[in-house]
Amino acid sequence: MAVTLKQIAELAGVSRGTVDRALYDRGRVNPEVAAHIKQIAAELGYQPNRAGRALALAKNPIRIGVIIQSVETPFIQLVLEGVHAAADELGEMGVHVMIRQIQSIDIPAVQRTMDELVEAGCGGIALLPAESSALRIKIRRLHEERQLPIVTFNSDIADTPRLCFVGLNNRLSGQTAAGLMHAIVHRPGPVLAITGHKDKRAMQERANGFNEEIRTAYPSLTALPTEYCYDDAARAYDITRRAASHYSSLAGILICTNGQDGVCRALAERGLTGKIPVIGYDLTPDNCNNLRSGRVDFLLGQDSFSQGYRPIMLLFDYLFTGKAPESEYVYTDIVIKTRYLV
Repeated sequence: MAVTLKQIAELAGVSRGTVDRALYDRGRVNPEVAAHIKQIAAELGYQPNRAGRALALAKNPIRIGVIIQSVETPFIQLVLEGVHAAADELGEMGVHVMIRQIQSIDIPAVQRTMDELVEAGCGGIALLPAESSALRIKIRRLHEERQLPIVTFNSDIADTPRLCFVGLNNRLSGQTAAGLMHAIVHRPGPVLAITGHKDKRAMQERANGFNEEIRTAYPSLTALPTEYCYDDAARAYDITRRAASHYSSLAGILICTNGQDGVCRALAERGLTGKIPVIGYDLTPDNCNNLRSGRVDFLLGQDSFSQGYRPIMLLFDYLFTGKAPESEYVYTDIVIKTRYLV
């Protein structure tokens, strides 16, 4: 009888997804854990049944659609690396992954693209959504009329029958940022969260988690009202400059989205670099340079590769084997980076 990933996972004491990532080197796994998994697989004589899969897919071809918004942002470009890796891997077995990229947040374009992918024969869609009643209705309708499985990633959309969500536990990451802020701020004062779009759930949850934790756990700090820069460095610059001028005791800034360069530039112009701590998100090249140079104190990473890769693979497993995801929420790791660990 062929050895399965589930058997290896049980023997290794890890999840099936961890075994999958370790054996195929397609995601972050602790090196010692990965070595242990590969040793167990070798001892059991595990062999991936790619030939059998390819034959079955030749008889019943699968098409998977991917819709990504805000493709102009540096972080989403990192997510795309995972998308293309999954597309290339499945393409070798005859699966057609149809990738559609949309600039900024454009709900009408998303709706049109969903129809296009369905008409093209896609059996499932991986979707980076935004909060929208129209999009919520669209997802429900596709579920009711076509039983179309949809996996959301990076940002979720509430009250929909989507298959699962893949991405960061954004509220928890905001709380983590609040704890880091308290650890590096050595005086009482206001702290400011700058986030991206009002209709992008992930951004809202990060800021909300940060502000709520500041209010409940760290009374020496005061959470200012959330500001929105819409992923734009120039807006982040203006917000930071106004805040530094209005609040002489400004104690720290969390930038939950793109626009970190604007925050750093505004503080530098006022001679406040290093005096007002900054915590940012995402391990993009520019953000990492800001971290190394001391203009940012901490970066929170969220495993961009897995956010692009896992939704497609989960949909493939569901369409090919009928296996549903193990959880409604497939959370990626919260990674904390300092200038010494980037």
